[in-house]
Amino acid sequence: MEHARRLLTAELISVGSELTVGETRDTNAGDLARSLTELGVAIGRIQAVPDDVAVVAEAFRSALSRADLVVSTGGLGPTPDDLTREAIAAVAGETPAVDPELEAWLRGLWARRGIEMPALNVKQAWLIPSATALPNANGTAPGWWVERPDGRVMVALPGPPREMRPIWTDEVLPRLHGLEAGEQVARRTFRLTGIGESFVAERLGEELLAASSPSVATYARWDAVDVRVSASGPNADRIVDATATRVRDLLGDHIWAEGDTSWADAIGEVLDARGWTLASAEVGTGGSLAALLADRPWLRLAQVIAPEAPAAGSAWGDGRSRPEPDEDDGTEPARWVGELRGLAELAMAAGGSTVAVALRARPRRKDTAVGVAVISPDRAHHERHVVFLGGPHGRARAGLAAASVLLRELRRATAGDASGVPSGRARRCRG
Repeated sequence: MEHARRLLTAELISVGSELTVGETRDTNAGDLARSLTELGVAIGRIQAVPDDVAVVAEAFRSALSRADLVVSTGGLGPTPDDLTREAIAAVAGETPAVDPELEAWLRGLWARRGIEMPALNVKQAWLIPSATALPNANGTAPGWWVERPDGRVMVALPGPPREMRPIWTDEVLPRLHGLEAGEQVARRTFRLTGIGESFVAERLGEELLAASSPSVATYARWDAVDVRVSASGPNADRIVDATATRVRDLLGDHIWAEGDTSWADAIGEVLDARGWTLASAEVGTGGSLAALLADRPWLRLAQVIAPEAPAAGSAWGDGRSRPEPDEDDGTEPARWVGELRGLAELAMAAGGSTVAVALRARPRRKDTAVGVAVISPDRAHHERHVVFLGGPHGRARAGLAAASVLLRELRRATAGDASGVPSGRARRCRG
């Protein structure tokens, strides 16, 4: 029989007083929102509510007045403060009762360990007439799938992510696909570097950012600024492609990847294409570049040096602080360039790699000055940057600046655009 309603909109409810008092961080809502968005189901609201049956019931009742699908996590345990079942039963106007099959399954979990099931757990075998149990292979709390007479659907899932995620993937998503939930969705995500979110918005302009179809949105991630272009409906692909071309025209000089590509993914792709390996050395960054590169086969050495630690072969290894000019005047002191290149050469030799990158970060007023040197079989290159903020934030941005310089140099070499002569420039990152 055809389902009475196509599920196009959804709301998410996270149940648990541990969430509303800040003792536990809710990761479930984000995972579910991403999954539903990919399915083409629009998320209207996400809310957290305490363990109060009246409050939980009202959250379901209110969400059902607006959305086709309501998904909750939490409140399915055996204790008196686990009240999601009671709340759904109240909204549905039905009385829960023990399901014999669920009870037998539950008692079997304890029997195989040679102990008797606590009486409290019997409530986890409850069902209401309109509910279907969703098996839980990783815990004692089955989920509920509840269809309302008007075709709206309520889904209740356990709170622990290791239980919630498999039930969502194995039980709920197949049901949603079977109901043809959502609509055709197309999206493109551009990853940007060297520009802040406000400058991105300025370039895109109000017309693009205010449009509803396609939607163009900016997101300041920890490792990039993302611009996502998305649309739904039968012409979604064509609409997104046309707008993505406009976005690339406006921001192409800052785009380094698409989708969910990481810096390690992008850098590794170029290294693998050339059969090259990499060594890195960084001073005063707290290992921010090494954290971006991660544990990849092509990374032969990742050296992290404290700001004033003696470094063999390094001109700053004498333990003395080197003055840094207050203003970035575009000059390239020979000492500064020589130190970084020397460090890169040492890393390359120690790691036996074909490419090396070295960087040094130091405070400059309230921001962070960064020097980067890249040595490859094609050429040696260096740059200076000033990145926004100091302290841990500045050190993290220093690693991102170095990754950007490295990726650009690798791509230039792969494209055959290497001059074979030393190069260098000074620049200030925007944002």
